[in-house]
Amino acid sequence: MDLSSLKPAEGAKNRDGKRLGRGQASGKGGTAARGHKGAKSRSGYSKKIGFEGGQMPLQRRVPKFGFKNINRKEYQAINLDKLQLLVDEKGVKDVINLDTFVAHNLAGKNELVKILGNGELKAKLKVSAHKFSASAKAAIEAAGGEAISL
Repeated sequence: MDLSSLKPAEGAKNRDGKRLGRGQASGKGGTAARGHKGAKSRSGYSKKIGFEGGQMPLQRRVPKFGFKNINRKEYQAINLDKLQLLVDEKGVKDVINLDTFVAHNLAGKNELVKILGNGELKAKLKVSAHKFSASAKAAIEAAGGEAISL
């Protein structure tokens, strides 16, 4: 054993320090290390999120622009070429509806679906969706199918 191998006993170091606000004799009485006056010296003080010491906060300095429509409906777009792919590779016959889209991961179960006219459709299908573009509806009916709006 030598001096370099000595260690303090377990739990003897790193105590929590002086207890605050326990009288003048403790050395941390009076203001309890909070300083004099100001918001931080008061009980119940909590800094607001984004507070920058009285400087105008970033979220108020940055200019706002545009318009956010709170009634906007978001549709999951599915093109005609995807429908043809379902028929060719996944073996879907005759009817395509929301359950088919969910089963093949083209849409979530709570999503609104819109069929768009990109690509070509050769199969005769009965397609059910929330919305159809004019070109998609025309292409489905031209192939001998039916477009059903939900």
